[in-house]
Amino acid sequence: MGSDFLLQALVYMGAAILCVPLAKKLGMGSVLGYLVAGILIGPFVLGFIGSEGDDIMHFAEFGVVMLLFLIGLDLTPSRLWELRKTILGTGMSQFLVTMILVSTIAYFIGMNWQASLAIGMSLAMSSTAIVLQSLKETNQLNTVAGRNSFSVLLFQDIAVVPILAILPLLAFSPVEYTNGDEASILEWMPGWLQALSVLGIIAAVLVLGRFVVPHFLKFVARTGIRELFTAAALLLVVGIAFLMTLVSLSPAMGTFVAGVILANSSFRHELETDLEPFKGLLLGLFFMAVGASINFNLFVENPMSILGLTIGIVILKAIILLVIGKVMKLPADQNLIMSLGLAQVGEFAFVTLTFTGQLRIISPDETGLLMAVIATTMVATPLLILINEKFILPRLNKSKDDERVADSIDEKNKIIIAGFSGFGSTVGRFLRANGVEATILDNDADRVELLRKMGFKVYFGDVTRYDLLHSAGAADADILISAIDDHPTNIKLIETARKHFPNLELMIRAKNRYDAYELMNLDIKEIYREGIDVSLRMGVQVMKKLGYRSYTMHRSALKFMKYDEQSMHELYKVRHDENKYISASRKQIALQEDILSNDTNQKPNLSDHAWDSEELKKNTE
Repeated sequence: MGSDFLLQALVYMGAAILCVPLAKKLGMGSVLGYLVAGILIGPFVLGFIGSEGDDIMHFAEFGVVMLLFLIGLDLTPSRLWELRKTILGTGMSQFLVTMILVSTIAYFIGMNWQASLAIGMSLAMSSTAIVLQSLKETNQLNTVAGRNSFSVLLFQDIAVVPILAILPLLAFSPVEYTNGDEASILEWMPGWLQALSVLGIIAAVLVLGRFVVPHFLKFVARTGIRELFTAAALLLVVGIAFLMTLVSLSPAMGTFVAGVILANSSFRHELETDLEPFKGLLLGLFFMAVGASINFNLFVENPMSILGLTIGIVILKAIILLVIGKVMKLPADQNLIMSLGLAQVGEFAFVTLTFTGQLRIISPDETGLLMAVIATTMVATPLLILINEKFILPRLNKSKDDERVADSIDEKNKIIIAGFSGFGSTVGRFLRANGVEATILDNDADRVELLRKMGFKVYFGDVTRYDLLHSAGAADADILISAIDDHPTNIKLIETARKHFPNLELMIRAKNRYDAYELMNLDIKEIYREGIDVSLRMGVQVMKKLGYRSYTMHRSALKFMKYDEQSMHELYKVRHDENKYISASRKQIALQEDILSNDTNQKPNLSDHAWDSEELKKNTE
């Protein structure tokens, strides 16, 4: 292993470790961190890596291949069939409309129709790696925007196959393979036989994935050697990618199909676990290679051309997607997430444009310019997503809620519940089941409509506003329950209620201990941390399954909650001093475990635990 290779590895890893955590801390996401790291170490900034960047890009593209394989593992064939409408609707519409418009624009600015069509097909693609990674980091893969974005990307991956078949037909001269590029092994066949062979290879992948690969993985798993199973998983992915490459098909698409076939396999989770680290590393390397590939000399020579083309392409693709999303009746916020997320040009455009250059459909200078534009759109995407998430969506959601006038409230109850999602609805249903009516308020218009369809009487409005609380009868009510999951909104509600309705007893939901500390700063007495009851109930069930007596464990859970509340008040006093907080936490945990352990191993003493004597009496009768 040469010293140059070790130095390159050191540079890549060092740049990633420095830039990615910083980008995450600034709220920019890991993708932008990797891209910035690549720009910094690239040949046009610090120059730590040079002309070998193309080789690294070829290697790093396996990250995209593994990403598609792992996505396929999460999609059963039945789930894929459910997405057929968005794949053929949103996905096909985006690709065809973008290709036609970009090709038309290129033709009218002076390019011949062959070059225009080739550029249109290339720029219609979006980045699978960037978009899916960003959606995954923001937990949006299963949202409306996530499903539609995935459908668009999947159709584009499928479209790579006909694109690579069409490009040679646009060439002015026969294809010449240079610099190590190899022709397809089917190149000597007539066109119709090539098509049949490609279909046969795809069918072979399906058959192998369905009937052969599971038995192969079972054979490897029986050895009990973990690293051998990891090697088998890598062999599977690399082998399918190589087979697809031999016949000029998309390796990512081939591995995606294999992943879908194995989605119902009993080895699915093992494959995901073993390949996830490789996928993460290779994707990071891919993003860094993209950043390093940006030719800043072209920016110096043609700054306005690159900037104008970048802005124009991003705006055009975003508008096309916004219109398609509107036609498909996507909610405005989900439409924006999809449109801005897919507005860049993707990594497969590097492949198609390189092929287009080899075919002499466009000149080397035009290829270089477009490569710079593609990389720039990819770098701009995380910034667009960040701007959308931090500035545009909050304003959109606020204006959407402001458009609707708060409901008129025609009932007055002693209890008011603010927020009626999962936590609030549980409280409300429990009260109603016991004959206690509550006035229910919520500031999410969509949720209000859904709850009304389910039979709940819920009023829409901003629960932090005085006029809404007054119309809900806060002046005469006894208790205000805040079940809102947004902590800043809770704080505003407390301030409004205390200022205008001092008679109200406040019972406030806290997402965690740290939110509870802030509520304690406001002298809130009734604080309810979400999740603790469910966690204790699970613990009780575990102990019961281990043979412990039911009443003893229920009693222990009640004591645990009591001591935990006491502990929280003690830790609250030292929460700003990390060392004291950690030391106090250790002491409180040890004390709590010691008390409960002794209590579990001893017979219950009613006189020592009068606070739960009724519970004990009920269980011992």
